[in-house]
Amino acid sequence: MPEAKPTTFGDLEPSRWPGERLGLPEAGPGSVARVGRRVVALLVDWGSAMLLSLLITPYDSPAYNWVTPLVFAVLQIVFIPTIGGSLGHRVLRMHLVPLDGGWIGLRRPVVRTLLLVIVVPALVWDSDQRGFHDKVAGTVLVRS
Repeated sequence: MPEAKPTTFGDLEPSRWPGERLGLPEAGPGSVARVGRRVVALLVDWGSAMLLSLLITPYDSPAYNWVTPLVFAVLQIVFIPTIGGSLGHRVLRMHLVPLDGGWIGLRRPVVRTLLLVIVVPALVWDSDQRGFHDKVAGTVLVRS
């Protein structure tokens, strides 16, 4: 008798490692980028956005609080399709790939970044350590 396929998400067997269900290796290049690396990359990206925002508006200005997320978003949207990831991703040897292969395009980085800027989707992860922003965009952050 053939094995029954899961009908709900709760029926899925847990992965042995993040990315197993996506066909990614357990470790090394092409494996899912782990949390520590991702957090440091986010700090690099946010720090870059803060520094660039200082060129546009003074730190003590109320506008600075709006300019920084905007600069962060622009950096993400520009660098992901052009160099394969944000500055922080590349410094920490990661890149963003679409699950269906090919070029990441522009739509995925825009969707992913808009969700990332509102923060909450980045805090909701699945067992493959993909944030909601990556799930919606159809992407995964992997080690280079």
